[in-house]
Amino acid sequence: MTPQDELNFIPFESFEVGQVQEFGAYEVTEEEIVEFARKYDPQFFHLDPEAAKKSLFGGLCASGWHTCAMTMRMMVDHMDRHGRSLGSPGLDNLRWRHPVYPGDVLSVRMEVTGLQPSKSRPEIGIVLSHVSVRNQKGTVVMEFLSKGIFPRGTTSGGGA
Repeated sequence: MTPQDELNFIPFESFEVGQVQEFGAYEVTEEEIVEFARKYDPQFFHLDPEAAKKSLFGGLCASGWHTCAMTMRMMVDHMDRHGRSLGSPGLDNLRWRHPVYPGDVLSVRMEVTGLQPSKSRPEIGIVLSHVSVRNQKGTVVMEFLSKGIFPRGTTSGGGA
């Protein structure tokens, strides 16, 4: 038995266009915003609360890349409970729609928009989803089109 055999994969056939999943409740802290920015995106509006007040954002806000990382965490936590994919070939149309501030609580909404069985690898399929990340007010702060790879022809696994 391989480590992969122990994981709970969601079968491609369990997805339907229009299917929606909503999950997550990630609370954003000032400390985490600054820590991420120091390491990966050291711009003043991510590092200095006082200087950030004079920015276009009006206050300290998370890097868009940090928002991506927080979203990935919520997605993996969701997979731990409901089943996994085999990975992803990437995403399209990433947009940061609204700043993410300390105290925001983020959640994810994923809607399946397409299903593509692989022509060259019949054992897998690609699930296309529109992903939106919202704050506690329901404002979309980020969105993108996700591509997830899932095994075909399996009957075990969690529900999507």
